[in-house]
Amino acid sequence: MRGPFDTELEERLVRYAAIDSQSDASSSSQPSTAIQLDMSRLLVSELEAMGAQDVQLTDYGVVLATVPATADGPTMGWCAHVDTAPQFNATGVKPVVHRGYNGGDITFADAPELKLSPENSPYLGEKQGDDIITASGLTLLGGDDKAGVAIAMTAARHLLENSDIPHGKIRLAFTPDEEIGRGVDPRLPADFGVDFAYTFDGGKPGEIEFETFSADGAVVRVTGVSAHPGFAKDKMVNALHLTAKIVQTLPQVSMTPDTTEGREGFIHVSEISGGSTEAEITLLIRDFELDGLAAKGALLQQVCDAVAAGEPRAQISCEITPQYRNMRYWLEKDMTPVELARAAVSDVGLDPLSVPIRGGTDGSRLTEMGVPCPNIFTGMQEIHGPLEWISVQDMARATQVAIALARRAVG
Repeated sequence: MRGPFDTELEERLVRYAAIDSQSDASSSSQPSTAIQLDMSRLLVSELEAMGAQDVQLTDYGVVLATVPATADGPTMGWCAHVDTAPQFNATGVKPVVHRGYNGGDITFADAPELKLSPENSPYLGEKQGDDIITASGLTLLGGDDKAGVAIAMTAARHLLENSDIPHGKIRLAFTPDEEIGRGVDPRLPADFGVDFAYTFDGGKPGEIEFETFSADGAVVRVTGVSAHPGFAKDKMVNALHLTAKIVQTLPQVSMTPDTTEGREGFIHVSEISGGSTEAEITLLIRDFELDGLAAKGALLQQVCDAVAAGEPRAQISCEITPQYRNMRYWLEKDMTPVELARAAVSDVGLDPLSVPIRGGTDGSRLTEMGVPCPNIFTGMQEIHGPLEWISVQDMARATQVAIALARRAVG
């Protein structure tokens, strides 16, 4: 049986997912892609239509709005991001609703060779009878994090239309560029104006996450020596060969994303570009602890130094830049927002579960910048790829949690 939020959530996610809003790490603009603003402007118009107050699109690309208080209490924030991941095609998304999932294989109209089943996504086996949303096979869905947007918008609309529900002021923030680590502009904490907040950007129902990776980004630049390949003996130094040597010298087991899990960190070679004269490697460095993060950065630098020492005619630089830090370092000092979330999850009949996020959220940066911001589930599964899916009923549970949070915050 469909619940009171199911139709609205389904319609919102289908509408939002069809809007191209992929971010681009190679862009220096803010937001990184203009298409994200198509989604942001739609949210502005929808928020104004539902009666939200203080609706604005900031010059750094964040949509802000207020659900006015109906009772005394702290100011709570709800966050979600409008951009979709650049790791896989996100252009021309065609959402597909599979009503009353029967427990078997889900196939894709635009990619007949693809199959989604409990074999390759075990949680799907628990969703018989639910309404499942996927893309059509050629793109990701974008439930990360348009499901979070749909949840926050649906909960906000419900509170605006039901003023008898006691809650404090609630501020909404829909950010760009979260997928490339640039979702939280330094101006956002002040403009947000909340005592604490929650991102709706998590997975299975019941999950409340207050621990993320700490993250650095690295760029290794290699400059070789150019020469005509026909007359290159003892002259040419091929930057691509040195680039390959750096990558191969890094640990291939126990320190890459495909060989780690749980609380294990990694060094991820995410992109290689260039040619025989100049080449560049982009890497992600992740660990739950700062000393582990620093050790991995030091290891990368040692590899670069060793390869450079073997070919003194080349120039090799390694630049490591901080991205975000484990939100646990701040939240463990005051777990009130986490405990409030656990109570709200229990209120809707779910068992609270906290697991470390093998990634980060806008909440990582907000927490570091003084706004405590744990992460709440949305139901999204198999994100950043063509098998991405989500249950409408799981989204409804997250919407119920958001409303329970609003109630709980005023006692």
